[in-house]
Amino acid sequence: MSEVRSYRDLQVWQRAMDVAVGTYELTRTYPREELFGLTSQSRRAAASIAANIAEGYGRASKPSYLNFLKIARGSLKELETHLILAERVGLTSSDAVRPVLAQTDEVGRMLHGLIMRVQAQPPR
Repeated sequence: MSEVRSYRDLQVWQRAMDVAVGTYELTRTYPREELFGLTSQSRRAAASIAANIAEGYGRASKPSYLNFLKIARGSLKELETHLILAERVGLTSSDAVRPVLAQTDEVGRMLHGLIMRVQAQPPR
């Protein structure tokens, strides 16, 4: 395991960026009338995951970092809900949404692990 010098070194941030890219690619197939609906909401939630991991990393305190990691987890769940809804209302197929949901599952597990590790760290 290499030393973490930046949030960009965190695998969870890298995977969250992959989720954002996958979400952008998937939502390009949504109808134009959804541009300000599920397209926009899904993209904002997806971008928010990695952004909150990065912002939390940049904070100087453990409680703040944990708060941003939990916000990232909330954005992840929001994105999953948007993706499932898009499938259920016929904006996309289950075959198209499945890979992105698999990525969100992985990021969710990674976020949980990071939250647990940060919480277990002794105070400085």
